[in-house]
Amino acid sequence: MSISFSKIAVLAVLSSAVALTTGCATKRATSEVVVAPLGIPGGQVGYNGAVIVDNSAAVITGAENLQAVVYFAFDSSEITAQAASVLNQHVSLLNSNPAAGVVIAGHTDERGSREYNMALGERRAQAARNYLAAQGVAANNIRVISYGEERPAAAGNTEDAYAQNRRAELSY
Repeated sequence: MSISFSKIAVLAVLSSAVALTTGCATKRATSEVVVAPLGIPGGQVGYNGAVIVDNSAAVITGAENLQAVVYFAFDSSEITAQAASVLNQHVSLLNSNPAAGVVIAGHTDERGSREYNMALGERRAQAARNYLAAQGVAANNIRVISYGEERPAAAGNTEDAYAQNRRAELSY
């Protein structure tokens, strides 16, 4: 029983086609994290992810005297009593200036995956946003962004450095 040359050629071409189509890896979509500045020199404009927040000079001046950072426990987005005290100062400023906008940027320490830390940073910023909104601040004037572990406030692998990096920053 002999196999003709044309049958062998067809079989070789088909085998090559199957090997090429199944052997090539497909390109997977990659997520891209865009890190944008929270303002420009002069401090009157803050980045909120898509729209520029433009506050009056009175709001900017009022915000300069406020603590702009709230801190969180490890792997937590719970607002502590100390964080609530800081946020209450911002509630007063924002409620007395109803057109004012604020950007809340969530941050984490370097422990955990990049994806997990981006999500945790967002939960922290959202927790601060929810607190402000619950106190009467217009939710549509509050923008949230997460930087995860990308913008540490303190370098190093110590518990002190980690504690300084677990934060949400308010910017006007």
